[in-house]
Amino acid sequence: MFGIGLPELLVVAVVALLVLGPARLPELARSLGKGLAEFRRASADLRSTIMDATQDAREPLEEMQRELREATKVPPATPRPPASAPSQPAVSEETGGAPEGAAAVGAAGPSTEPKPDAHVDANVSEKPDGG
Repeated sequence: MFGIGLPELLVVAVVALLVLGPARLPELARSLGKGLAEFRRASADLRSTIMDATQDAREPLEEMQRELREATKVPPATPRPPASAPSQPAVSEETGGAPEGAAAVGAAGPSTEPKPDAHVDANVSEKPDGG
């Protein structure tokens, strides 16, 4: 407690006894005890007042948060029925017999995607000497 040990307390008690005298020392200790008890009561009252005020402020905030969560809750997605589309894509003569919509994708020319059987490994280099 504040770095005061038993020897320091004894020195303070002896000095207080010499300064105040044996008649006034018990009276001083009693008033000091009463003051300390009142300070503890006041600090407990202040603490409870602060806790009540924060609780009063917290309740409306929690209610707003709950309402906000409910308002922004996204309902689960429901599967959409399939659109009524023709079973066969329409063939256009402009695209050379390709289905409509494929003209925009394949109109640039032949596909540049690698063939499934083609394998390219950039980390492997083949040496002609076999090693």
